[in-house]
Amino acid sequence: MGFLIDLVCTKTDKAYSKDQLWNLSPEADAPLFARYDLDAVAKVMRREKLAERIPTMWRYAEVLPVEDEQFQVSLGEGFTPLLQATSLGREIGVPKLYIKDEGLNPTGSFKARGMSAAISRAAELGAQAIAIPSAGNAGGATAAYAARAGLPAHIFMPKDVPQANYIECKVLGAHVELIDGLISDCGKIVASRKEAEGWFDISTLKEPYRVEGKKTMGYELAEQFDWELPEVVIYPTGGGTGLIGMWKAFDEMEQMGWIGSERPRMISVQAAGCAPIVRAYRAGDEHAEPWTDAETIAAGLRVPAAVGDFLMLKAIRDSGGCALSVTDEELMASASKMAAAVGSFPAPEGAATLTALEKLIEQNLVSERERIVLFNTGTGLKYIELFH
Repeated sequence: MGFLIDLVCTKTDKAYSKDQLWNLSPEADAPLFARYDLDAVAKVMRREKLAERIPTMWRYAEVLPVEDEQFQVSLGEGFTPLLQATSLGREIGVPKLYIKDEGLNPTGSFKARGMSAAISRAAELGAQAIAIPSAGNAGGATAAYAARAGLPAHIFMPKDVPQANYIECKVLGAHVELIDGLISDCGKIVASRKEAEGWFDISTLKEPYRVEGKKTMGYELAEQFDWELPEVVIYPTGGGTGLIGMWKAFDEMEQMGWIGSERPRMISVQAAGCAPIVRAYRAGDEHAEPWTDAETIAAGLRVPAAVGDFLMLKAIRDSGGCALSVTDEELMASASKMAAAVGSFPAPEGAATLTALEKLIEQNLVSERERIVLFNTGTGLKYIELFH
């Protein structure tokens, strides 16, 4: 342990101490990224020896931020299955189709990864309480990992959040407030009260370590594909931390000599009723203007403004990828289609990736020779009221 060097501002490259709790960088108000001594890591974490390690995301502990392993707060997150979807792929014309099933994480979504890393590091640095705005799954993961760490959790959710998410947070002992508004409104409440209440804010990309947990999806993709990355990754993006994290992981692995310079085309999928990244991508903008009147049944995609918009857009463009949107009707039809063909019950957000893939096939933007990975970011069981 102990390969973390410092934190770096994603806009100015200015370095900040790793030994205190940070939210955004003070000068640029931008996300901070953890920086590691990757030359030293490469000498002790060897890719050919990973199979002997624990089958969770903590198999990559040297590139995770916890310095004393007694502070690792884990429920067994990560190393989720990469399912080959041969029959579904053949049916739609891309036989090398895979689904990375994040619904099998603790608390039922990929959010477990980010909260495991963020709450572990927050506890290590002395945080006394955690606060977060959440559209659903992040709240459940926060409640679970805060409970595991023995920290109070204060969670603010839109009042129309899926009932399963609300109940999950309450049962796990969190303090939950339902707000008449969107996740952005919940975020404003956290920001206005955190100083007086003594909360550490773990909003998406407003602290440095959730992205570290989520980047392990990139490490796993490489390992599960025997260190040859797929050609295409299709990812549902609200806050976009998973996509940003994987892009960071690819760079780290290249620096350690684990992979070459080839990258997947990173495809961002959003809901038609809330698509700020799609709009900015098409306009050639570096930042995404907030989306007004955001509306979609896919709660995790109802994020009108993303702190890491510029990081997402850069990764999409640098990879030769694109951003596209799908309707609620399309993604719900895809949920049933994916579930029946693969045996995995996807969340609406995950199902959106299948609709997106079919649109890419129609536009000849993917080929039958390519390995394509759809990310199902959570289990459909959290959204059971949508499936009638």
